[in-house]
Amino acid sequence: MQKIVPNIWCSRNAEEAGSFYAEVFAGATSTVESRYPETGLPEFQRGFEGAPLTVAVEIPGAGGPAARLVLINAGDEFRPNHALSFVLNFDPAVFGGEDAARARIDEVWSGLSAGGTEMMPLGEYPFSGRYGWVADRFGVNWQLMLTQPEGDPRPFVIPSLMFGAGVQNRAAEAIAFYTSVFDDAAPGNTFPYGEATGPATAGALMFGEFRIGEQWFAVMDSAVEQTESFTCGVSLEVGCDGQAEIDRLWGALSAVPEAEQCGWLADQFGVSWQIVPANMGELMEKPGAFDALMGMHKIVIDEF
Repeated sequence: MQKIVPNIWCSRNAEEAGSFYAEVFAGATSTVESRYPETGLPEFQRGFEGAPLTVAVEIPGAGGPAARLVLINAGDEFRPNHALSFVLNFDPAVFGGEDAARARIDEVWSGLSAGGTEMMPLGEYPFSGRYGWVADRFGVNWQLMLTQPEGDPRPFVIPSLMFGAGVQNRAAEAIAFYTSVFDDAAPGNTFPYGEATGPATAGALMFGEFRIGEQWFAVMDSAVEQTESFTCGVSLEVGCDGQAEIDRLWGALSAVPEAEQCGWLADQFGVSWQIVPANMGELMEKPGAFDALMGMHKIVIDEF
């Protein structure tokens, strides 16, 4: 089971977004997994009574396990941005050859870019024969990349963290930190800048990667000045095996006390995490669970 699940904040349109992704990605599914209570919501959630709360999207893994994303149906307090994007790896060895992989890139690009914004046009780049970066109509950022079949295999969907505003040139530090915090974690390939490029210093990471268990994550130091960094618009939910793991990860990751609420925290780089029990769905079915959760900072299982 996928231990770390990216959560995407949606402004009252999570169900619509889920249907959109189910259409764009062949074989993907979208399912409403939880709803707001019918009564007793706090003032800032009024109007959501009975509405979808979370929508799960499962994207087929192109030869590997499916990638799970969760869409949070909420207000307009946050939005996703380009600081945390999703790399889509189109490996010719998996997609039936380079021509088939290129055709699939073009098909997915057409779907994601409809009503969206091109960040980097789809075309040929020094690092890939077919690549493009797009923010879709819901503000979620995707990097579509034709990969080299002789390279090490990687999942189809990889969360990618870009270090810019306020955290410039800290990508290598982030790799070291995250691989020290999580069990069964290790760094992967790194490609530093040979010389200063914009705000990126020589030796900063043009690209880097690390894994936690079988899941891979990418990092990069921006070569362009950025005005935005990580927010609650995209958070990383960790399903923990009991209170001891919740306590350990909370203590290691939480660096912004005012960001702590309902199992959410922000780490030293500003990345948002949700540290929750693996059986969170089951706990939320208990009477009074929603009210109990709303009063918590770190989740305490025995208080449900």
